[in-house]
Amino acid sequence: MRLPSFLNLRRLEGRIVGLFLALLLAVQLASFAFIRSSIERNADTAIAAELKTGERVFRRLLVQEAEKRSDSAALLAQDYGFKRAIGLALAQADTETVETIKDALANQGQRIGASVVAYFDTRLKLVASTRDDAGRFAELLKQKTAAGADPRQGDDDVQLALLDGRAYQVVAVPVHTPAPAGWILMGFALDGAALKDLRSLSELQGVVVVRNDGRHWTPLVSSIEREEAALLSAQIPTASGLFPADVGGEQWRGRLAPLEREQQYRLGVVLLRSFDAAIAPYRSLQLILLALTVVGALVFALLSVLLARRISGPIRALSESAERLGRGDYDTPILSTARDEVGELARAFELMRQGIRTQTAKAERLAYWDELTGLPNRARFRTALEQQLASRRPFAVLMLNLDRFKHVNDVLGHDFGDALLQGVGLRLQQLGAAHPAHATQLARVGGDQFALALDGAGESAALAMAAAILQDFVRPLRIGSHTVDLSAGIGIALHPRDGADAMQLLSRAELAMHAAKQRQCGSLAYNAQLDAASPASLSLLSDLRRAIDDQELRLYLQPKVELKSGRVISAEALVRWQHPSGGLVPPAQFIPFAEQTGFIRELTQWVIAEAARAWRAAADAGINLPLSINLSTRDLMDQELPGKIAALIAEFEVAPGALCLEITETAIMLDQQRARSTLQQLSSMGFKLSIDDFGTGHSSLAYLKDLPVDELKIDMSFVKAMASSRADRRIVRSTIELAHNLDLSVVAEGIETAEAWQLLAKYGCDEGQGFFVSRPMPHAQFVAWLAGWQPPALGEALPDTAFSELG
Repeated sequence: MRLPSFLNLRRLEGRIVGLFLALLLAVQLASFAFIRSSIERNADTAIAAELKTGERVFRRLLVQEAEKRSDSAALLAQDYGFKRAIGLALAQADTETVETIKDALANQGQRIGASVVAYFDTRLKLVASTRDDAGRFAELLKQKTAAGADPRQGDDDVQLALLDGRAYQVVAVPVHTPAPAGWILMGFALDGAALKDLRSLSELQGVVVVRNDGRHWTPLVSSIEREEAALLSAQIPTASGLFPADVGGEQWRGRLAPLEREQQYRLGVVLLRSFDAAIAPYRSLQLILLALTVVGALVFALLSVLLARRISGPIRALSESAERLGRGDYDTPILSTARDEVGELARAFELMRQGIRTQTAKAERLAYWDELTGLPNRARFRTALEQQLASRRPFAVLMLNLDRFKHVNDVLGHDFGDALLQGVGLRLQQLGAAHPAHATQLARVGGDQFALALDGAGESAALAMAAAILQDFVRPLRIGSHTVDLSAGIGIALHPRDGADAMQLLSRAELAMHAAKQRQCGSLAYNAQLDAASPASLSLLSDLRRAIDDQELRLYLQPKVELKSGRVISAEALVRWQHPSGGLVPPAQFIPFAEQTGFIRELTQWVIAEAARAWRAAADAGINLPLSINLSTRDLMDQELPGKIAALIAEFEVAPGALCLEITETAIMLDQQRARSTLQQLSSMGFKLSIDDFGTGHSSLAYLKDLPVDELKIDMSFVKAMASSRADRRIVRSTIELAHNLDLSVVAEGIETAEAWQLLAKYGCDEGQGFFVSRPMPHAQFVAWLAGWQPPALGEALPDTAFSELG
């Protein structure tokens, strides 16, 4: 169960209430303890004074008793009959006279309640008494008369004596007849009369105690119950003074006072005062104080809660405001009318909120908008795609990348490049506005990359928009005094067909864009074969790896002929895949994929090894025919390629000059410095180098003078169109002349007609290959084909192919 805030010590409100209550309780408890201690201390002081006064009163009561009893003894001593009997006793000393004296003593003692009455002569010799052991009192009489004082004198002399464990109050008076005739001694057993009188005059109780063994006290008479007196006697100290006692669960304070003059007295009186009764009035005051403390604590707690809430309320509001700021809500103002420190803190929070909102707006602008073009950036575009994904509506993503933008930057400068990007962004905005059928989101997602999202568009609508963009880019863009021809590659990804999240759609659109630029087809929609990470591509990659291990790859050779003589002078090594279930897989279905995934390197090494093996087999059969091998872009970027090729051919003792390595223009232009370094190493090792697909790349003439190449291969697109296109014939003828001027041999690929052969021979082309000569064939059949090869008779009417295909 969740505690209220004012009871939760982990919360500020609870800590404030707890601290205030703790301070109040600490002060009240300290005050209560101090008052209690003061009451007990004052009560002890008052009781001590009261006990001391009670001791004096008790002694005075005993003295008064002794005076009354002395008067009674004096009356007997002055009685005429008693004196006459004493006189006769002194004169005759007979038994009858002594008995008369004893009767007088007994009658007087019985009348006044004396325990013993005795007559002693002047020599303190016992003459007559009411008790047989009265002679024991003679010693006491001797002590009193030996001091030279009248035994009856002394205001505070209680005249007590201890005999056989009993206390007696003793009085003695002289007898004169008229001459001194002796002493009358009376002893009264001590009773509780004086203690009762003391109890009636005060709140004190008393116990007369005797100590026979010098250590332990025994009660003789008491104003309290015998059992209580027995319990008390065990707590009496050996020396006189104040002491505490506990009798029957009640707290008492006692005072022990001696009743004898000797230093080691044996008889004393304990005066008691109930400590509980003495402080009872103060206990009620303490209870009242405790009740007031409880009420005060409750009132104080209530006020503390109200105060804590008044303090914690604004702080809690500030905490909630801080949480809103933490969640990114910078629009809700932080209001406070307080003029205290909390109000100042709230105003500081408000200033911080305003500052954060301003800075966040700036940061958001920088984070989600492209400052150069004013378009959303990649992060903003991705957020827009996620919102479109939430609507579950189909849409298309177009990714556009400008051609030759780096060249524009390098030649005309970055400022001009920035202006170019701004102009392209404006063009794309206008195109989006001109096609209102689909809501368009436009963004600049990279250096020279733009992206569009077409809501509700399918593949046909996306391709139509891409075509519209490419058509619009036909119109040059004029910037200042410069005119720039625009072109671009556009990739298309469709939701939900090509992806279910924004990152996947962007990635696949970009992948299709790179494929479109590579194929120079303008625009291209994504398909799984383009993506090395797609399930189909992963499966294809796995199959390719297995194809090498399971020897499913086949080496095919396509012959090259000398166009003037028709003699076969070399062949091109090609790879084919004999799939166990799919049959012969066309190269176009796995070579581009291998190039994209990097697996092309394994394929190249396999072709080189198999070509070396085939060359060695042909050489052993007496056929010395050079073989051409294609190198991919990834192969050419591998700095270790020369060493790998040398290791592969060394096993079959193949001379480097027996191999011609063909490289495309695109591979060379990707990284000219690295490509030049690799080609120079291969050339220095003795390999013949050929530039494949010449005429389809960029800046074809710029690098010919610097590269160590031996041969040019004219792309088949020019050769196939020579018969119908005068321009293509001029291109082919000019290329052949250029190559010869650079001391390069020329190979034409794609010869499919006798007319193409004749034209190429007429232009001086050195070698040729194509279906008119032969289709690629397994290398095992090549030797047999070569033995039966006859050049066609070009002057006659010839069919389109010079031979029928081998099985």
